[in-house]
Amino acid sequence: MRILIVVATEAEVAPLISEFRIPAPEPEEAGAGCQPLTADCQLLTTGVGMVATAFALGRHLSANKYDLVLNLGIAGSFDRNIALGDVVEVTEDTFAELGAEDDMNFLPIADMGFGEATWYPSKKLADLYNLFNTFNLPQAKAITVNTVHGNEASIQNVAERLSPQIESMEGAAVFYACKQFDMPCMQIRAVSNYVEKRNRANWNIGLAIKNLNTFAVEFLKLYA
Repeated sequence: MRILIVVATEAEVAPLISEFRIPAPEPEEAGAGCQPLTADCQLLTTGVGMVATAFALGRHLSANKYDLVLNLGIAGSFDRNIALGDVVEVTEDTFAELGAEDDMNFLPIADMGFGEATWYPSKKLADLYNLFNTFNLPQAKAITVNTVHGNEASIQNVAERLSPQIESMEGAAVFYACKQFDMPCMQIRAVSNYVEKRNRANWNIGLAIKNLNTFAVEFLKLYA
């Protein structure tokens, strides 16, 4: 299986890179570099945010074909039933800010007749199990944002409007780009913090990265 792993930053997959002993890209390539992990797997580092992700991935997929595009990263969670460090499979992702304000109301772009804001993976882990029932990840509904939430009023508003479980800054952009190229895709995220008033003391990025990379290493050993 030919796989492309898509990440915003190399820091999120540093243990994976170390496991496969891949040299870091040259400085001028940072943020948009593609490097081999195995003979059948490449790593694309896009930079943070949906614009950087859509551009880098679109440019890369215009000249390359894969059996699977796998988006990996950390995320914030609205759902307190998801523990810090938990790894989840995203089965729905929405561009949360794509639309218009009508005074106190939000008009989704789909309601305005200008397109779709919600996107889905074309592959799920269950599709790849075969004889290896190795991964039993909980599934989660996500939103993709330009500004991560850290205000109580905006958190309550988006929770009531979309009922998300996690948020990232890239996920829906990966689903969108892959849809345009008819490329199979999945998204796996590890929770580093809860969505609340910003307080880095409550975050556990280290645990999220550790667990995310444990999944990634085992996944590649099975499928790449």
